Amino acid sequence: MTARTKGLTLLVVAGFVAFLLWSTLSSQRVECAVTIDFRGRPGSATASGASEESATREDETIACANTPPVTRRCRTL
Repeated sequence: MTARTKGLTLLVVAGFVAFLLWSTLSSQRVECAVTIDFRGRPGSATASGASEESATREDETIACANTPPVTRRCRTL
């Protein structure tokens, strides 16, 4: 392998990694923190998503969808 081929391969791999990082982070636009009280024990979780609705849905999955949250704070990233 020549130095030019190695450099080009490294550039393509770095570009692909940068694209994956950008596409993952750009879809996370809202972050919600939820606190619940489940059987007398408090618990909290934080999730992020493309919208407040999807972030809340993630929180509900993490924190147990049948337990209403005690507090919920969402912020735009």
